[in-house]
Amino acid sequence: MNLIERLGLGLLHRIDPETGHGLSLTALRLGLMPLPGVITSPRLATTLAGLALPNPVGLAAGYDKNAVALGALGAAGFGFVEVGAATPRPQPGNPKPRLFRLTEDRAVINRFGFNNEGADAIAARLAARRPGPVPVGLNLGANKDSADRAGDFARVLATCGPHVDFATVNVSSPNTEKLRDLQGPAALAALLARVMEARATLPRPIPVFLKIAPDLNHDEIAAIAEVALTSGLSGIIATNTTLGRDGLKSASRAEAGGLSGAPLFEKSTRVLALLSQATGGRLPLIGVGGISTAEQALEKLRAGASAVQIYSALVYGGFSLVPKIVRGIDAALAAQGLASVADLTGTGRGAWL
Repeated sequence: MNLIERLGLGLLHRIDPETGHGLSLTALRLGLMPLPGVITSPRLATTLAGLALPNPVGLAAGYDKNAVALGALGAAGFGFVEVGAATPRPQPGNPKPRLFRLTEDRAVINRFGFNNEGADAIAARLAARRPGPVPVGLNLGANKDSADRAGDFARVLATCGPHVDFATVNVSSPNTEKLRDLQGPAALAALLARVMEARATLPRPIPVFLKIAPDLNHDEIAAIAEVALTSGLSGIIATNTTLGRDGLKSASRAEAGGLSGAPLFEKSTRVLALLSQATGGRLPLIGVGGISTAEQALEKLRAGASAVQIYSALVYGGFSLVPKIVRGIDAALAAQGLASVADLTGTGRGAWL
């Protein structure tokens, strides 16, 4: 972390977290952050559900909800970027305050509630982006007051799908009432059927992923795996934020919402490994939750992931963390004599089962 970034993070941590979030996006858009550009190597280059990634480290959804900093994020060292979540109609989300730093725990709690400017505004920005080597995807959401949430996911995909490289069905946010009910086998199968119908109308087929919660038991994970394997999904992202609060120290630990960051690492990695076992390598998996070091990213890969995503760690480590993790993965692969990320995927799954 350079001096400018250290000072910037220190300043951001003195103000309201949501205001700080917005200021960091503004700094990115204005070019105030030094960015490394695209980072790749023959070892890092990864194929994920047909997508060519420069490296396997992506940005998770939630940071750039409205796709306002696509150019800068494409130059930040990520191998792929996910924006959103987008809903058909704009919505303000839940009342403020709704974002909390848990500094002692290196964690974050949010209860945003899919605040975004709506699919039309986001589609316009996605359509205007310059093509580049870093794939850009969109997290699909549903309006809070919708009577047809499955239809909402399909509508967002129909609106924005022509302008993205992949899409993610987000039925695992804990901040929209009863959204997680859509993870049940019957509801999930029906929802995914609607989404796949919308995908079939796009000018080009794009990969569609499913993002699941970490608060699932073995039977629920097995049921989701079965639906995923028969629905035409391209892969699964494991996991979203947790409702759990075990072992936290920070003053904001009792706030309602989804917990992300360091405390999520073990829970999300265990779900990832169980999902890898249940799918038997037939679907690519993306590991998310608690990654702040190259070694933790490598552990997700060993547990069964083909790629990983980060987000909350940036709150504490800044954007310089991205090239550090990416280059750390490359160095580890080289030290082990491995030719690609795929050679590592799933090799340590048993340790988590």
